[in-house]
Amino acid sequence: MTIEVLDRRVNPLHPTLDDLRDAASRYLGPTEIAALERAFRFADRAHSGHLRASGDPYIEHPLSAAISCSELELGLPVLQAALLHDVVEDCDVTTQQLAAEYGDEVATLVEGVTKLGSLAFPSAETSGYDDVQAENLRKMFIAMAEDVRVVIVKLADRLHNMRTLDALPPDKQLRIARETMEIYAPLAARLGIWQFKWQLEDLAFRYLEPDDYRRIADQVAARRATRERYLAQLQRKLETALTDNGLHAEVSGRVKHIYSIHQKTQKYAAVGKSFSEIYDLLAVRVLVDELDECYKVLGVVHSLWRPIPGEFDDYIGNPKPSGYQSLHTTVHWTATRPLEIQIRTREMDAEAEYGVAAHWRYKQRPGGRGKGITARASSQREAERLSWLRQLVDWQGDLPGAREYVETIKSDVFQDQVFVYTPKGELKDMPAGSTSLDLAFRIHTEVGYACVGAKVNGRLVALTTPLKNGDIVEIVTSRSSRGPSRDWLNTALGYLQTHHGRTKVRQWFRKRERTENIARGREELEKELRRLHLKLHDAESAILALTGDRSLDDVLIAIGTGEITAHGLALRIAVPADDPAAAPPIALAPRTPADGATGVHVLGSPNVLTRFAACCSPLPGDPITGYVTRSRGVTVHRSDCHNVIHTQETQRLVDIQWGAVPGTHYPAQVRIEGWDRVGFVRDISNVVADEDINMVGLNTVEAGGRVVVSVTVETANFAQLQRVMHKLDNLHGVLGVERAQ
Repeated sequence: MTIEVLDRRVNPLHPTLDDLRDAASRYLGPTEIAALERAFRFADRAHSGHLRASGDPYIEHPLSAAISCSELELGLPVLQAALLHDVVEDCDVTTQQLAAEYGDEVATLVEGVTKLGSLAFPSAETSGYDDVQAENLRKMFIAMAEDVRVVIVKLADRLHNMRTLDALPPDKQLRIARETMEIYAPLAARLGIWQFKWQLEDLAFRYLEPDDYRRIADQVAARRATRERYLAQLQRKLETALTDNGLHAEVSGRVKHIYSIHQKTQKYAAVGKSFSEIYDLLAVRVLVDELDECYKVLGVVHSLWRPIPGEFDDYIGNPKPSGYQSLHTTVHWTATRPLEIQIRTREMDAEAEYGVAAHWRYKQRPGGRGKGITARASSQREAERLSWLRQLVDWQGDLPGAREYVETIKSDVFQDQVFVYTPKGELKDMPAGSTSLDLAFRIHTEVGYACVGAKVNGRLVALTTPLKNGDIVEIVTSRSSRGPSRDWLNTALGYLQTHHGRTKVRQWFRKRERTENIARGREELEKELRRLHLKLHDAESAILALTGDRSLDDVLIAIGTGEITAHGLALRIAVPADDPAAAPPIALAPRTPADGATGVHVLGSPNVLTRFAACCSPLPGDPITGYVTRSRGVTVHRSDCHNVIHTQETQRLVDIQWGAVPGTHYPAQVRIEGWDRVGFVRDISNVVADEDINMVGLNTVEAGGRVVVSVTVETANFAQLQRVMHKLDNLHGVLGVERAQ
């Protein structure tokens, strides 16, 4: 397989010291080159006799990592750290020795890479991350937040590992390739290091989908001559037009990378097109000196070729989260063949190729030595571009475990982003598809908890409305807010798209409900025990023996949620031990349809009695789970019910499914909060009546210009209830609609 690198004289599989010297000499002086060679000799001695799995000398690995870093024109300390990054872990070398030889900065960088270790990844047969794997990934993300250069070295390390992956067994190839595609390539993209990103993607794709990789590579190679002829024609035509308009620009062309083509073929396959019909595999890049020239070039391009509507992106006015800036336009360069053209300044081009590494590149080149960028980006711009790194540190202490942390990073940091503003002008980047409620939790957890509405560009919008680039978003909060709604966790309703937001809501319910249910259960049980002339303290051991629960709190939670009744438990405690038959069973607080048929079947046991749990009121269409009670059959819960999620007796959970009970209706309670206005309750009643369902209860509470209306309806299934709730949510003045538990 051919590996494209910046310096084509370098053999990426078997690099030499001369290769490193040539690459680094483009921007480092003789004194620095001498120091770099000294680090190489140190590493060469330390790894003497060590071989890679391929049988090649081990020194080729750190040498390749250093060359990759030199292609980003990183400073001497980073190149030295890349050469030395394995000597502490694999050789008898200490960080103190490195500090004495090369200084604290190099020693700290090597220590940072060493601490990352080798990141374990789940096998093809498993999903998700175990605690050790997640903790390793968390270490890498935190190390990146502390010094991004550590992770740049790690990316360079991974790049050479991917280039030499052939030497490993197939199972390890798949595991490492999957990890590269899911973690390292997105990380390189988020850092804006495009040279690393596309190489990692192509290399991983080669192992994950070898047939597709080979097919695309062969097709691209077969059309090489035609492609080069087209590019030469395009380049001449565009250069002539730019010169005629007084613009001095550099025009170049390239074919898109293999994994990028694969993604495009999948997109085209969805509309019935084959590879031979995909013509926009070419991309032309135009580089100019000044920002205003970008837009002048755009005018020339559109005068030569007709632009395709909807295919223009101004990333100069709206940069990507990585800091990427460019104009992208797609034109018809023939009647049927589209062509993508990218227009940017040379400074923007360097940032596009080097990403966050350009920040360190500037620092090492105060005199502007060599070609390329000669000035640092403004500190404000750099701070904005790296703000997401600070978020990694915040989440480190904010999220409960390593798994939650890693999943949040993957979903909320590695995805495409949109830029929005707060009313004070503060820029926030959010995952594409995020809602204003997601933004509320990004601003602060308490803002999310108190959120009751949002204004986007001055207009009230539903909390489910996706945010767009440039939106100005004001979060409406209320001190009297009762906190999050369970509907916020329902992905079908679309309130929260970010993993971070959903995690914070789940934390709120776990903490709030546990405290409230313990207090409620204690109050109910003490009341029943007093009636029987008993005290809770004296009865605790009997309670635990009777229920088999691990703690009194577990029993109180079960009472507070209605899983068991305080009355029944108190009677069981009060009955003498020699008359167990007189004791009533520990009863649930069930809800069943009037005719006694639940319409639920226990898989494998069709004749088992089933009863609905009062704590979550499941409806046909809800995902459901059964809980085997000690004496009353199987209790039917919603699968997202907190009592199911947090039960310690998972062995008592069984698979169940809905059956058909024609004509059965089930009570469900809905809570609607909105601004108090004339006709509000009437409009709610009309929505319910239009759906042809019965309203069996209604209650209103007014306070501070707002009203909370609780209605109980008899509905046939979850889908019908969801339709009603959606219509209610669209009523004028409604701030939120939730299904009560």
